[in-house]
Amino acid sequence: MNMASQSDNLQLADKATDTADQVIRATQRAANSALDGLAHGAQGLRDRAVPALDRVAESGSDLAHRGVQALHDGSRQLRDSARRASDRTVGYVRQEPVKSVLIAVAVGAVVALLMGRRSADR
Repeated sequence: MNMASQSDNLQLADKATDTADQVIRATQRAANSALDGLAHGAQGLRDRAVPALDRVAESGSDLAHRGVQALHDGSRQLRDSARRASDRTVGYVRQEPVKSVLIAVAVGAVVALLMGRRSADR
């Protein structure tokens, strides 16, 4: 090989190295840009997800509170109904003592009969 040919080869090698360096830098810039975009997108998702999760937690807490309140209200209504039924029963027994005793005897007989059959079936 002569000197001119070696010089041309060196110039070609330098150009190839420069081109490779430019490609590497461009690839790094593209990768950095893509990573920045992903990080920005992830941050945006996080910014939207946190309030949504807070709303879900708040909604769940509100539902639990309403459930407890409904249970409390239902319990109170049941107690009130039982108290009214008891008061009506006492009032009926006072007004109709003979009928009340006969009804109680009849109910007791039916319960005894059912209990007797149930234990006989076992």
